[in-house]
Amino acid sequence: MEEPIVRVENLSHRYSVQWAVRDVSFEIFKNGIYGLLGSNGAGKSTTMNIMCGVLKQTKGNVFVKGINMREHAVEAKRHIGFLPQKPPLYNDLTVEEFLAFTANIRRIPTGEVAEAIKVVMGRCGLSHFRKRLVRNLSGGYQQRLGIAQAIIHNPAFVVLDEPTNGLDPNQIVEIRHLIKEIAEERTVILSTHILSEVQATCDYIRMIEEGQVVFAGTVEEFDNYIVPNTIFVSLASAPPVDELKMLSGVEDAVSMGGMDYRVNFSDSREAITQIVEASVTRNWQLLEIRMEKSSMDSVFAELSAKSKNR
Repeated sequence: MEEPIVRVENLSHRYSVQWAVRDVSFEIFKNGIYGLLGSNGAGKSTTMNIMCGVLKQTKGNVFVKGINMREHAVEAKRHIGFLPQKPPLYNDLTVEEFLAFTANIRRIPTGEVAEAIKVVMGRCGLSHFRKRLVRNLSGGYQQRLGIAQAIIHNPAFVVLDEPTNGLDPNQIVEIRHLIKEIAEERTVILSTHILSEVQATCDYIRMIEEGQVVFAGTVEEFDNYIVPNTIFVSLASAPPVDELKMLSGVEDAVSMGGMDYRVNFSDSREAITQIVEASVTRNWQLLEIRMEKSSMDSVFAELSAKSKNR
């Protein structure tokens, strides 16, 4: 059986009397970008810090490439790259000096350091800034340097905490592109509370609320988690809204202005059939009809509410 890249087993952690994480378990078998999603205080950072060996858990185990983080932390960390929310940079060093310092911390053999720096600067778009002081880099390039220090030792597993936080729109696009590139060769976990970040960057989602996993699946599955209960209808010859309300399978209808309506249904197939037939017989001139998908915000809110009602 294939060994997972990361395996989390019954992970729990308590601060004083408060449980921050409770009985979290999951496995990751393949490369890609996994979003660790949750509201502030949900347990994301605690889970992430334990996975990276920054924090020692109260209960449970984390295995990276089959190595138990609790029992063999140094060996496990060889396979991990970590970018905290605030990049661990030294402002008085140049880019090249900082990466050399990082390479030494990561115990890269002395004869391989220069090549490792060259490769990671090229990958992260830093080659032209090798002699620039870290303090003189823009926010976007400081974040690139933060990612570079996380992957300089070529880890199999990289954890990024809010990697686009505080960046301008252009910088966000650039960092997202870089994250997608590095995920082609390794597993990336991206922790965020921003839904648009997940949608734009991630392949898979693990959602944590109140210290427990409440969803695990693809971004598309997350988007489709709540079954839609409305239909969007556009009619060129717009009828009174009460006529739509009287159709079989329709529970309610609201005019959205002009030719557009939002229809709530009890039976989607029946409602759609009746609207199409009525459009023909009553000459409503149907222009568009489609099921309305739930927004990611509504899915997030629904899953959060479910976790609180357990």
